[in-house]
Formats: sequence, structure tokens, C-alpha cells
Amino acid sequence: MSHGDDESTVEVLPHGAGPAVLLHGSLDIWIHEARNLPNKDILSKTMGDLLRKKPKSSEAMTSDPYVTVQVASAVVARTFVIPDDENPAWAQHFLVPVAHEAAAVQFVVKDSDVVGAELIGVVAVPADQLEAGDRVEGVYPVLEPSGKQCAPGAVLKLAVQYVPVKRLTMYHHGVTPGPDFPGVPNTYFPLRRGGRVTLYQDAHAPEGCLPEIRLGDGAGYRHGQCWRDVYDAVSSARRLIYITGWSLFHTIHLRRDGGDERPLGDLLKRKSQEGVRVLLLVWDDPTSRNVLGFQMEGYMGTRDEETRRFFKHSSVQILLCPRSAGKRHSWVKQQETGTIFTHHQKTVIVDADAGNHRRKIVAFVGGLDLCGGRYDTPRHALFRTIQTLHKEDYYNPNFAVVDARGPREPWHDLHSKIDGPAAYDVLKNFEERWLKASKRSGAKKLTKSHNDSLLWIEKIADIVAIDDEIYSNDNDPERWDVQIFRSIDSNSVKGFPKDPREATSKNLVCGKNVLIDMSVQTAYVNAIRAAQHFIYIENQYFLGSSFQWDAHKDVGANNLIPIEIALKIANKIYANERFSAYIVIPMWPEGNPTGTPTQRILYWQKKTMEMMYAIIYRALKEVGLDGQYEPQDYLNFFCLGNREAEDTPSTSGGPVSAGNPQDQARKNRRFMVYVHSKGMIVDDEYVIIGSANINQRSMEGTRDTEIAMGAYQPQHTWANTLSAPRGQIFGYRMSLWAEHIGALEESFTHPESLECVRQVRHTGERNWEQFVSSEVTEMQGHLLKYPVSVDRKGIVKPLPECSTFPDLGGNICGSFMNIQENLTI
Repeated sequence: MSHGDDESTVEVLPHGAGPAVLLHGSLDIWIHEARNLPNKDILSKTMGDLLRKKPKSSEAMTSDPYVTVQVASAVVARTFVIPDDENPAWAQHFLVPVAHEAAAVQFVVKDSDVVGAELIGVVAVPADQLEAGDRVEGVYPVLEPSGKQCAPGAVLKLAVQYVPVKRLTMYHHGVTPGPDFPGVPNTYFPLRRGGRVTLYQDAHAPEGCLPEIRLGDGAGYRHGQCWRDVYDAVSSARRLIYITGWSLFHTIHLRRDGGDERPLGDLLKRKSQEGVRVLLLVWDDPTSRNVLGFQMEGYMGTRDEETRRFFKHSSVQILLCPRSAGKRHSWVKQQETGTIFTHHQKTVIVDADAGNHRRKIVAFVGGLDLCGGRYDTPRHALFRTIQTLHKEDYYNPNFAVVDARGPREPWHDLHSKIDGPAAYDVLKNFEERWLKASKRSGAKKLTKSHNDSLLWIEKIADIVAIDDEIYSNDNDPERWDVQIFRSIDSNSVKGFPKDPREATSKNLVCGKNVLIDMSVQTAYVNAIRAAQHFIYIENQYFLGSSFQWDAHKDVGANNLIPIEIALKIANKIYANERFSAYIVIPMWPEGNPTGTPTQRILYWQKKTMEMMYAIIYRALKEVGLDGQYEPQDYLNFFCLGNREAEDTPSTSGGPVSAGNPQDQARKNRRFMVYVHSKGMIVDDEYVIIGSANINQRSMEGTRDTEIAMGAYQPQHTWANTLSAPRGQIFGYRMSLWAEHIGALEESFTHPESLECVRQVRHTGERNWEQFVSSEVTEMQGHLLKYPVSVDRKGIVKPLPECSTFPDLGGNICGSFMNIQENLTI
């Protein structure tokens, strides 16, 4: 939930409240109405009237109440604001996932003001009263922090019931428990059945660069070639090409295999001239501006203004879309959102051949923007491709000065192609965003009417419908079922209900003056809770569940994903069952690792690791297995790095300065492989891939805008085969592991096993020793054990011999430095 300018948490424990208890499951909440609330608005309304064009009448001048639901230090739900009403009736229902240790569930009544919010009072329901699972309901006095009723007769009518995970049977039989699986519940887009999915690792996987992987039917797994497929799909489009991106470079070459393929910008112009509708929706970086005639490139290097100028006199239509908080938010919130947060979705949507002279919609979704520095292969070269594949695409933003002698920053990413009904939901997302962006006065427009730019495909006879029979073959062994998820709010899309009372019917969440789609986090939590054997995650960031950290509990990084993984492992330990989690993250977040933002993020990351390992150790200790096993027998963190021996002596050239990080990295012939992936594989039967990082920015829905897909093959699930699935998702994970480890071992087919966990961890430790060695040697694989020490009690510390990053410096465990929190969580 939002932790914005009005969401400071309060702690008012009920009289006689018991100790904190773990609430892990769902809270079923009804907030009905309040009565006799005090008028908190006399002073604030007087100030507000000075700011309004039309002052309100004094008769109407009273509180604008709303309620937030707080568990531990996290706000987990909130009602909409009812203006000027001391007896508000919300009648709102919430079904909230929780994984919090708390003494009470608090219902905090607030008055929404021009400059934020003011506390009216609190109703606190003891957690031990909820723990039994009975429905607790009634009319409760609204109390001030002192314990005094906030006004005579001030009450709140509510009902709340806690349902623990062990009673939520939907999680007991796997992520996809059978042919009638309805998809992830309580989401905006439904599960779509039928079609095909292609899974990609890196922008390009050349033929023969990865080992052959056999699937259950004996067929070989086919390694996808992402940017080649994007190029071919764009080239073959006849009706539409819609692209959303954090960044888009018109100069980028999608294919680099020796042909004369034109750069992306020229290709899009050509397709537009052919009559294809080409629409581009790109984030408007607020730091790239024309100041006194000088064009500022922008802090993030997205080249948005350059891209706009390139297409200016063409029929390609581009909207540079700022991240807006909406006019109804406070000025502070508007400035924060517009400056700090971004539009982060990465999609390409085209029409494609459907046979019989018909067309269909195909969509690419994932972590790859069509911009500089993203093209890479599983080899992740540091120096060898600088004069060939990366000659005009050298990229390494971790050094202060661009020095194209290398090393370049290798780029690892995950992406997908959806050829099926779910592609139409990706199209719907584009349409909703385009309509909103084209109406906003701040968007830079190239034509007079962008509302007329969208093609209404329902009216185009040769484009098949979302429910067309071409997708309906239930017995196809290679069929996929796919669901689309988002992190986005009503300030970025057109089509959400105007009346917040209708939010529940669309599975949207209430924020302050905004409706939110938080289904990316919903999808992750659902998959983790239903996991039976293992979880494999690759993500650019991994931090959250701050309400359970040992410090900074109220920082607001409240996403549930880290604690859900830790509790999943703990529950498996209590049940005496094996379970493993593998998490691959970058060595450090891109940029100078000694810089304040990076050090703060690394500090949060360490806090997240500590919290997870503490939960696992506590479970081992409680069942008496702490002498036999350690937390890293269940949970391990990795990063990626590469080292390249010189092909011929002295190709680096030039003097080497001990104080110059790039000189040192060039001398030692090493650098991290940047993990930009945003994906998860569960039990080799379910995969999530998208643009969303595992942090608050990506999961909250009111910060960065995100999109993801969750998919599985119904014929290749534990429920269907009664054994470990060996479909495309299995092939994809094995292919990723082959890329990272440089080999395939038999134990990899059973990733939940202790043998596999220890073998992969040992490989990562051995590779780290090779990475930091004074002797330069070629690395077979790239998987490195994340460079922190985790002891048998789960205590996370710096490595004794290496507490800072090789060559570049910066504390691996981070530092607590003063910087705006919302920038780093």
C-alpha cells in the first residue's frame, strides 16, 4: 500500500493487548461506517479556502475522513476519502494478504487535508483475538493516542477475520493445481487460455552457444533469439506497431549478424510510410530539458528528447509521457512522483499473420528496453566484442568517464513473446495508457489529436478476436495459459472507474485520490505461497518486508515478497520437507558503487537478507535441526561476473592508475554481468517475466508503472504429470543455469534437493575465488556466490577478506547514508 505523504503510521495498542503474533495469510476486512467524528477542518479548511477559487460554505466545512488499516508498521489497506462528512459510510470490503508480526490490527481514521492528513483516532483489534480465526465485528470507539475517545460518541463499525495460510487450500496443491485453475485471483486481467509463449534469455542467443537440453517428450529446448524476433515481427507488421519503453534509441540495431538491417528508427519510419500505425509511448525524463538553448542529456541517459526530435517530421507518433501523480494530490506528492518515479513498462505490440488471410495480435513483454547497452549474448564479453558487436554500442555507466577501451558492462535480461489471447490484454494496457497520456497537457504532442491515433481493432475485420477459435485447442500439448499483471494507477491509465466504490469489482485498490492495480505483487505472493519445491528468481533489485527488519521498520519498503519466501521455507522446515530458493541479483545496482544512493540500496538489501535468514534459522532451531542444517541449505543469493584472459598480450594499452577504477578493472580483466532480469520460476511449472523489480518502486503501483506476464503449460504441471514437469519452463530454467554455470549437472534437474543447493553454492564460491584472484584466468561460468558471509545462525556480515567491491570499491553490505528514502526503496 501507499506510503506517501499522508501515510505515516501510528501505534495505539489496545488495553490489555497480548504479545505480537505472526499473521500469515489473509485479512478479510469490512469497513462499514463511522459516526460522530470530530470536525478537524476548521483551521485547515481556512487555509484551504485561501487556495481555492471558490471557498466552501461554512456549513459544509468539516472533516474529510478516510481509514487506513495498519499491521505492524505497514499500511495494508485504505478506504476512499469522503469529503465533509462526520458520519461517513464507506461499506468497503478488502481481502488483504499479510505476513506480519503484530500485536494488533489498527484501523486509523484520518482527515484528508490540503497539505496531507491529520489523525482523528484509532480502533485497535488485538492480534491474539484474531489468531483463532473467528470473525471479529462490532462498533468500536475511535480513540486518540492517549486512549481518550476522540469525540463524544465517535465510533467505527467494522468486521475483520484472519485466515491463516494453512487454511487457504488454494495454496496447498501447487501453483497450477489442475485443469480448472482459474488463474491468480483478485487481478484486473483474467487468465487467458491458449496460444504460444516464447521465453528469452538475453537480447540474442546465437546458435550453438548453449548446450542442448532435452525436454520430457524427447524434443530439444529451442533457445529464443529476442531482438531478432522483435525485428522480424516489426518488419512483418501490416496494421500496427505499438511500443512502450522506459527508453528507446532510434539508432539501435536489433540484428547484428552480418546483414544490412537498418536501425530501429529507420525501420519504424519505413513501416509508418507503408501505412502501419506506429505509436511510441516513452517515459519523459524530467532531467532531459532544453535550458537556455542548451539541450541537457538527462541524468538517466534515456535520450527521450533525441528520439522525439528524430521522429518529429515523420508519420511515427511519439508521446513523451511524464510520470504524474495527478492534480488531486498534494504539491509535494506531485513533485516527488514526477521527479523520482518513472514509466517502466517494456512492451512491443504488433499484428502478425494468423493464416487464412487474417491477422492476430502478438506482444513482447519483459525487462529489455530497445536502447543502448542492452544487446548481449550468454557469453557476456567484456572486451572481445568492443570493436564488433558493440562497436557503436559501448556501455558502462559505472565509471565517471567513458573510456571505450573497456571493460563494457555485460547485460543479462529476461523477456517473452505472447502469441495468444493474453496479447490483447497487453494491447489494452497500451490503449489505456495512450488515452491518458494524450489527454494530459504535460505530454509532448506531435499531432493535433492523439485520441484518433489508436486503431480500434474490433472494427478491423481481418484481425481475429480475443476469443477466436484459433486459440481453443485444449488438447494441444504445447498450449500455454497466460495472465497479465500490472503495477499502475489511475493517474497513468484511462478506464478505471470514476467512483472508488466500484474499485473492488475491477480488483483495484484504493489509494489517496487514486485507484491502483497492484496485481504484479499479487501474482508473486500467490506463486510463492503455492510453491511446493523451489523458487528461482532473477531480479535487478531484491529488498522489501521492512516491517520485519531489525531496524528501520517504518521505512516503507513493505512489499511482501522477501518475507513470503522466508516463511515458505520455514513452513517447509516445520513440515520436514525440502525446499530451496535461489536468488540472482546484480553485484551492485548500476552506477558508482561508492555513491550514496547505491550504498543505501545495498544497506536495505542486507537488511532484507538478514530478516530472511533470521526466520529460517529460527525455524531450524525450533525443530532441532540447526546442528544438521544451516540457512544456506535452503536460501542462497548469487550475482554474475566475468573475467576474460587477453587474447594477445598488452591489448589493454596505456598506463594503469591505482586510483582509477576503470584502469583497475581493465588491468584485472573483470567486471560484473549486470542482472537486469525481472523474473521468477516456481517448481518448473510457472514463470513470471516482466518489467517489475522486487522493491517498493515496482510493487506499490503508485510509483513506477510496470507490466508482467505469468504463464504455464497445462500439460506440463505437477498436477498433470504427477512428477517433475519437463516442459518449456523446465527447459528455460536449465538453459539459464547452463548460461550462468557453464555446464549442466544431473542434480540441476532436482533443484529442491540438498545436493543441488550445495553443488550450486560451491560452484558460486569457487567462481568468486577465481573472480577476485590476482591471477587472470578465463571463466567457464558467470555465477558467483553473492559476496557476503552467512554463518550457521543466519548472521550476514562482510567477507573477512573482501568487504568492498573489487576494483571499484564501495561497501558490499552498504552504508546507511542520508538520502530521500523513496529514491532507494
